[in-house]
Amino acid sequence: MTADVKSPRARYREQTRADIKAAALEQLAEGGTQAVALTRIAKDMGLSGPALYRYFASRDELLGDLIRDAYDDLAHAVTHAVGTGETDARTALHALADAFLDWATAQPHRYLLIQGTPVPGYAAPPDTLERARAALGPFLAVFAAGNPTEAFRPVVEEIAQWVREDVSLAAWVWEHTGRPARDTAAGTALSGAVLAWSQLHGTVSLAVSGQYGGIGHRTRTLLMAQADALADAFRLA
Repeated sequence: MTADVKSPRARYREQTRADIKAAALEQLAEGGTQAVALTRIAKDMGLSGPALYRYFASRDELLGDLIRDAYDDLAHAVTHAVGTGETDARTALHALADAFLDWATAQPHRYLLIQGTPVPGYAAPPDTLERARAALGPFLAVFAAGNPTEAFRPVVEEIAQWVREDVSLAAWVWEHTGRPARDTAAGTALSGAVLAWSQLHGTVSLAVSGQYGGIGHRTRTLLMAQADALADAFRLA
């Protein structure tokens, strides 16, 4: 037996954890984070409470796994949107905005889990930041080639200083752009990515929560207009 072949017990544990998470996602879709209850999951699955706790020690641990999975799926969606083909920055930004919206509207309960109102008393796992950055990473590459207009230069200069002072942040920007912290393009990349993410989050959150009412079907049009405005602000081709 090779080292990477899992034992029947390991496969059973892995499948049971997946089933528990699937049940939790159903509850999440039904009533948000407050509806996620380990006792109800155990009952629905025919498990005792103590048996379920062998797979997830607490509700927070279960939520942590759901959050990790959601960020990983979102990162995959936006990364796949631009792929490895050659395309201009403006087109890539449109593709990223499209992918972000499609992912969020297809599973709003998962979107709201990671981008909605924080769960009272819950602290996200430390590695959540890395996963969130993975989802934002493709935006860095888009804006690295930008040339911000005068109105945006103060923001870019301030964020560029942030990159130079934060080693982990600089490493992340380097990973996606190949630009060192001292390069002005590093600050430009992060500035554009932060602004793009903020606009996407605001617009998509309002749409997902039904705040746009009768114009909700126009969310994509609004996002594309915002993407074009940012592309113009950073003089993206």
